[in-house]
Amino acid sequence: MAVNIILPPPSLSLWHTKKLIYSTQIRFRIMSSASKSQPQSVASSAVYQVPGLDSHEMDSTADKTFERYSSNTAKRNGKGVSIVWFRNDLRVLDNEALFKAWVSSQAVLPVYCIDPRLFQTTYYFGFPKTGALRAQFIIECLADLKKKLMKKGLNLLIQHGKPEDILPSLAKAFGAHTVYAHKETCSEELQVERSVARGLRQVELSPAQGNSSRSSSTHSPKLQLIWGSTLYHLDDLPFSVGSLPDSVEAKCTIRGCIRLPTSLGPPPSVDDWGIIPSVEQLGLHSEKVVKGMRFLGGETAALSRVTEYFWNKDLLKIYKETRNGMLGPDYSTKFSPWLASGSLSPRFIYEEVKRYEKERLANDSTYWVLFELIWRDYFRFISIKYGNSFFHLGGPRKVEKRWHQDQKLFETWRNGCTGYPLIDANMKELSASGFMSNRGRQIVCSFLVRDMGIDWRMGAEWFETCLLDYDPCSNYGNWTYGAGVGNDPREDRYFSIPKQAQTYDPDGEHVAFWVPELLTLPKERRNFPGKSYIEQVVPLKFGSSNKHHSQRSKYGGRHSGLRNR
Repeated sequence: MAVNIILPPPSLSLWHTKKLIYSTQIRFRIMSSASKSQPQSVASSAVYQVPGLDSHEMDSTADKTFERYSSNTAKRNGKGVSIVWFRNDLRVLDNEALFKAWVSSQAVLPVYCIDPRLFQTTYYFGFPKTGALRAQFIIECLADLKKKLMKKGLNLLIQHGKPEDILPSLAKAFGAHTVYAHKETCSEELQVERSVARGLRQVELSPAQGNSSRSSSTHSPKLQLIWGSTLYHLDDLPFSVGSLPDSVEAKCTIRGCIRLPTSLGPPPSVDDWGIIPSVEQLGLHSEKVVKGMRFLGGETAALSRVTEYFWNKDLLKIYKETRNGMLGPDYSTKFSPWLASGSLSPRFIYEEVKRYEKERLANDSTYWVLFELIWRDYFRFISIKYGNSFFHLGGPRKVEKRWHQDQKLFETWRNGCTGYPLIDANMKELSASGFMSNRGRQIVCSFLVRDMGIDWRMGAEWFETCLLDYDPCSNYGNWTYGAGVGNDPREDRYFSIPKQAQTYDPDGEHVAFWVPELLTLPKERRNFPGKSYIEQVVPLKFGSSNKHHSQRSKYGGRHSGLRNR
């Protein structure tokens, strides 16, 4: 489908957009506008599996989806062996790297490298680079991927070590002519790609090990990188991402999902396919979700969640009205963990939305789900343009601000002990489940950088540790905007905690769920408990948490240059 797109000027904010009307113009603006969601009554100790289907229902859903996306016309015309290097694309459906590997060879070797660098520490502040909950989620994704590949006549080779060491060795051992993988955009991942390519150039294959019968000389395996992480394909954009314009309108086509044949076999002969590790074998302590949402990893769960949310519960039609909720599994799609791991294709979501619009209805809500996917794309594209400045203190605009790195104060934020129930509840949810609502992320970011004055990178790196849906583009892109150092010179907004609490948690159900000592208070006091709760670690820059949000704080009114939300 061809649509008109307009990329945003730098003055637009990702977290603060005004109301848009559904039209053929899709505007790249930076996130969604506020919309009050319906409160939900949730038991104070509930655990919610996402998706909420049993294993039989999920397997059946995935099988039916694969039937719809199978092809009887795909032709195989290659020779020899090719390798598929799985990275953040842990799926079979709409996996172009897997498809091209199959087409270009007689045997496909799927490989996943458990890179020890992913379990070291973050760059600036030494937090765990991957927390236990995300590690468990990835382990489940790998188990499901292995299962899916075996159904297609393949398997998944699990190797421990750096890809630049493993892949050239495998290419030599199996005589693989090409390593196929999906391309990434951030510096650490790009460095690995360069190292793999360099290692492959040092491997020498015989003429018989090529993918063409015309080859008559020795050669090296190639690294073939494929773009496949976004809704819009990089090659279809009407401009160079490196010269991303302030505003442009042009035709842009969304490509259809790749349809795979029923069988992708055979794989080459492998003596030991390896085993999927436990969390403990990765050097982490296992954590169990005992409260909140428990996301199941893997493509089967991802496809089941789409079916559950769109078709079984019919929630797509009200997404725009509920998306700013904070409690329970169904106020938003919850697709993000599977998108981040690559277990779910954004193009598949697009096609399901279009099918829903055709079979049920099209409205602002169906549009808004696609709108959010476009913002995900936008972060991926601007990560190419701005490179490592995403990770620097001054951000893409090299803003000079005074920040501090008070460790004790930061720990009150990290541990949910700030004395502000809305902040504490969201941070406890993050630690306990690996997830936080979009609204919550905006609020806790604003509090850390505006009210506490703490270096935004500390917050970004803690999110990197905890989030199931962590990916560097979205995480650091959002934090640069929230800290006012993104590519928007006017991005300097302040989220008033009292106002946010009264708008998005008016009965205090979210804070009472995560801070159960507030349950005994009247609903109207749960977000404003006064001396019934722990002491506040810092005063608010704007507004008072103990009085109606429209009153000015005794610590001063609105700071110059800050917009109150």
